[in-house]
Amino acid sequence: SDKDKKLTAYHEAGHAVVSKFLPTQTDVKEVSIIPRGWALGVTWTRPKSEKLHVSREKLLARIAMALGGRAAEEIVYGPDKIGTGASQDLQNVTSIAKKMVTEWGMSEKMGNLAYGKSQENVFMGRDFGHQKDYSEEIASEIDKEIKRIVDEQYARAIKLLTDNRDMLDRLANELLERETIDEAEFGEIMEEVISQRGQIG
Repeated sequence: SDKDKKLTAYHEAGHAVVSKFLPTQTDVKEVSIIPRGWALGVTWTRPKSEKLHVSREKLLARIAMALGGRAAEEIVYGPDKIGTGASQDLQNVTSIAKKMVTEWGMSEKMGNLAYGKSQENVFMGRDFGHQKDYSEEIASEIDKEIKRIVDEQYARAIKLLTDNRDMLDRLANELLERETIDEAEFGEIMEEVISQRGQIG
């Protein structure tokens, strides 16, 4: 429906606009509201350079960018009208935040420790999960840290989109007209909005 299409346009525009303003900015290659499988739309980004090691800063930026779709929905429609389209995004950010806390030592509160013994089958070459080797108290602290990381990056996405609401609206409207916007078109749209800001100011 037109209503679903508009919500999807704002969702994907949210991802793209947040990505543009992150310090570890990745290039937005394409934004589309054409359904692909279970996804109602997609925003493709690509880092400016490929690196083997990913910094804490970049992981936090990935979380913020992934939450940009849900943040856009809340800003435009309100918290009671958000949709189910962020399901995969939420799974991704939860996974990243959990690994930051339990595997990569990227939580100041939890320290440079790995929590949970990995249960690996070396013959199969697969990881079947983690065995808990810590107390319920530590488990509670881990949960709180994961939530804190995600909540902070969601607030970051909300602020970026609120501060750049003109870009969010313009990109969503362009998506409704064109359905797919490539890298060059995205850059042109963003530059036009910035130029209009200067004229108004």
